[in-house]
Amino acid sequence: MQLLDQIIQLEQILEQLKHHYLTNERPENKRDPEFFQFVKETTSPVFDQIDQWYENALLFIKDREVHVHPQQLQSTEDNLKILLLHSYYIDVRKKRYMELYQSIKYVFDLLKKDINK
Repeated sequence: MQLLDQIIQLEQILEQLKHHYLTNERPENKRDPEFFQFVKETTSPVFDQIDQWYENALLFIKDREVHVHPQQLQSTEDNLKILLLHSYYIDVRKKRYMELYQSIKYVFDLLKKDINK
C-alpha cells in the first residue's frame, strides 16, 4: 500500500476515534475482561496499520529532503498508539487528547506535502 493511502486511511480512523472519544462515556470498569477483549480486538488491526505506516514513512524520509525527521515519525507513531487507547478508555482530559490529535495531523500534513512534491 502506498504511504499516501496509508495516511488517508489513518486520518479517517483518527476522525472515528475522535468521535468515539467525544461521544462515549468512560468505561465503568477499566479492568473488565470483556471490555479489555473488545478493545484488543477493535484496536489490533489499527496497531498493525500504524506499524506498517511507520515502516513506510521511515523508508520515505530516508535519504530525502523532507520536512519530517525520524524523531517526529517515532513520536507520531507513539502518539497514534496512545490516542488509540485513550479513545476507548477515555482516561485523559480533552485538551490533552486534542493536543495528541493535532500533533498527529500536523505530521501527516507535512508528509502529504512532501509526497506531493
